Amino acid sequence: MRQQNYKKDFNGQNIFVGIDVHLKTWSVSVALPGGYLKTHTQKASAEELFEHLKKNYPNGTYHAVYESGFSGYSTCYALRELGVDCIIVHAADVPTTQKEKVTKSDPTDSRKLARSLMNGELDGIYVHSKNNLDDRGLLRHRTMLLKLSSGIKSRIKHLLYNNGVSYPEEFAQKSKHWSRRFISWLQHDVQLLSETRVTLDLLIEELLYFRARILDVNRKIRALAEADRYREQYENLISIPGIGAIVSMCLLTEIDDVWRFSNQRQFASFLGLVPIMQASGDNCYIGEKTFRGNKILGPKIIEASWITIKHDAELAGKFGSLCDKGMKRNKAIVRIARKLSNIIFTILRENRRYVCR
Repeated sequence: MRQQNYKKDFNGQNIFVGIDVHLKTWSVSVALPGGYLKTHTQKASAEELFEHLKKNYPNGTYHAVYESGFSGYSTCYALRELGVDCIIVHAADVPTTQKEKVTKSDPTDSRKLARSLMNGELDGIYVHSKNNLDDRGLLRHRTMLLKLSSGIKSRIKHLLYNNGVSYPEEFAQKSKHWSRRFISWLQHDVQLLSETRVTLDLLIEELLYFRARILDVNRKIRALAEADRYREQYENLISIPGIGAIVSMCLLTEIDDVWRFSNQRQFASFLGLVPIMQASGDNCYIGEKTFRGNKILGPKIIEASWITIKHDAELAGKFGSLCDKGMKRNKAIVRIARKLSNIIFTILRENRRYVCR
């Protein structure tokens, strides 16, 4: 009697995979239309997951998803290279029931991801190109160095206040602080309450170290701006008043590809410059800007807008008009930043210089 062959074949079928990513292990859930859902734990390895899928769901079309986090894009790159269609989602955008919130676990999270992916409820975030990652990292490293340097400055000033140190007349204005003369004064003329000043000297040494590192990073950023892949767009951006070298390179490295935005509103949303709205029944609240968006670029565009209104008559007139209507300056500048984001978007898309109006 001939034995029938029941070899599995998922040719033409979509296999949906939710991955709860951790450093050493992954919780993986596989979902199929019709209610099938199976979960397992495995080593944190794209190759091992791919072998599991080939063995248990051969010839299928594999779709995977995981939440953005510590692993960045590396898992996505690895799965895509193996032929798995993979996306990354923002954790706050994954539909969650109350039961899933109060009984949270790795298997629960992976099942939730697989189910939502199968139902078409997830929109993936943009995955940067590999060549862009180090360039973006350089600009972000500069931001980190500035924060560390700022923290040391605050500690130095706090130490001076605690020791009753008064500033000389030439340093009465804050704009005069942290110049070479100011630091020389800190090094040679400041007397503390105690006979020694070890803490102050250490802080000054740390400050000078970070200043040197920031200068080195600035040189590398200027060299990066001259690279063929950035030069033309960089020169276009710095033609906009208020957009300097650092802001331009932050824009180019954080955006990566401006054509991923369909329109000006999408771009402004990425920057975090669209209003927040909460509406229910007859009640509707509209705020100035959403808390979502790129945390690096949004504040920089708002800061740049203060300079732009000093050089661009049209935007200056709009800012003045908003203030004349009773809007506070800090709120009015957010509206200008939104208009500036539209200008930046147009300049990048049309690949041209800006002409002040």
